[in-house]
Amino acid sequence: MKVALVHDYIKEYGGAERVLKTLSEIYPDAPIYTAFAVNGSTAYKEFKNKKNIESSLSPILKIWKLYSPLRFLIPVIWGSMDLTKYDLVITSCSWYVTRGFKVGPKTKVVAYCHTPPRWLYGYETSVGFTKYWPVKVYAAIVSHFIRIYDFNTAQKIKYWIANSINVKNRIWKFYRKEAEVIYPPIEVEEIKKQTKDIEKENFYLIVSRLVGAKGINEAINIAEHLGINLKIVGESHGLSDVKDKLEKKTNGKIEYLGLVSDEEKYKLMAKTKAFLALAKDEDFGMTVVEAQAAGTPVVAFNGGGFRESVINGKTGILIDEISTKSLKDAIKKIEETKWSRETIMNNSKRFSKERFKEEMLQFINEKFKKK
Repeated sequence: MKVALVHDYIKEYGGAERVLKTLSEIYPDAPIYTAFAVNGSTAYKEFKNKKNIESSLSPILKIWKLYSPLRFLIPVIWGSMDLTKYDLVITSCSWYVTRGFKVGPKTKVVAYCHTPPRWLYGYETSVGFTKYWPVKVYAAIVSHFIRIYDFNTAQKIKYWIANSINVKNRIWKFYRKEAEVIYPPIEVEEIKKQTKDIEKENFYLIVSRLVGAKGINEAINIAEHLGINLKIVGESHGLSDVKDKLEKKTNGKIEYLGLVSDEEKYKLMAKTKAFLALAKDEDFGMTVVEAQAAGTPVVAFNGGGFRESVINGKTGILIDEISTKSLKDAIKKIEETKWSRETIMNNSKRFSKERFKEEMLQFINEKFKKK
C-alpha cells in the first residue's frame, strides 16, 4: 500500500508535529506533503531525514511570516498537490485546513483532526492579529471564503479521527461528520524511565507554545501577585508577542527558560510542585499528560480537552476561572494534598504512544481491509 502523509507546515515542533512524527514511524516510507518547511526550525530537525514535499508556493510563504496573512492562498496550496498515485493519504489537519489535494478514484483519505481551524470559528487564537480594523476587515473577508472551502473539502473525506472528544464535537458541529477519537501519542514509558527518583523543588511550571491562547499572560500576572516561583518553557509561534512580554517580566520569581530538550522538559515536569495549564479551550493538551506521566499533579482550566485527561482531585485540580483567587486556592490544595505519584502516572497510560499506534493501525485495517 502506497501511503502519503500531509501536514500544515514544518516549522514549530508542537503537539501536532509529535503526532505526525509517530505517524511517520508507523509508515516510515511515506513522504510528507506540506505547505512549506523551514530549514533549521525545531520541526524541520525532527523531519529532515524524511522526504518532505513542499507546495509550489513555499518560497513565498516562508518570507518573514507571510504564511499567516497569505492564508487566502490555502485553496491554491493544497489544490496544486497531486496525490493520485497513493492508496492511503493521512492528513494531519488543523489551522491551515490541509485538505483539497488531488486524489485518485481509489485513494482512501483519513483526516486526523487536531481541531477545525480555530480562527475560522470564533475560538481564541494564537495571535490577536485582528486588533487593527483594516486587518479585521481583511480577515472577515478571507475567513468567509475559507470557511466555505473548509466545509466543502471536509465533505469529501469519509474517515475522520479526532484527537479528543472535545474536537470530535467540533467536527460534528462545523462539518456534520462523525469522528472516532484516538488520543495523541504520549511518551509515557520514556518519561517514567527518565524521571524516576527525581525530588520535588519549590516552583511551578508551564510548558507551552508562546501564544495568546494558552493563558500564559494571565499566569504570569497571577504568579507575580501571589509571589510564587514560576518557570516557563516554550517556543514563540507565528506573530505572537508573548515571548517579548515574557522576557520583560522575567525576574527572580519568574524564569523563562526558552526551548529545552525533551529530556530536560521531563525532568522539570518531575521536579515541579504542579504543572499549570490555563488555556480556556484547549483542543486536547499533550503536555498535561506528559506532566502526569512524570508523576506530577496538574492545575488546569476546567474546559476543553483538559477535562478528558485530568481526574479532578486524583491527578490534579480543575479550576472554573482564571483568577488570582482560583489559582491561589488551587495552589493551596496542591500543597496540602498528599498526591499519589503512582495514581497520577497510571492515569497517563491510557494516552501512551504504543496505544496510539495500535489504535491507528486497527482503524486503518478495519476501514480498508479488502472485501
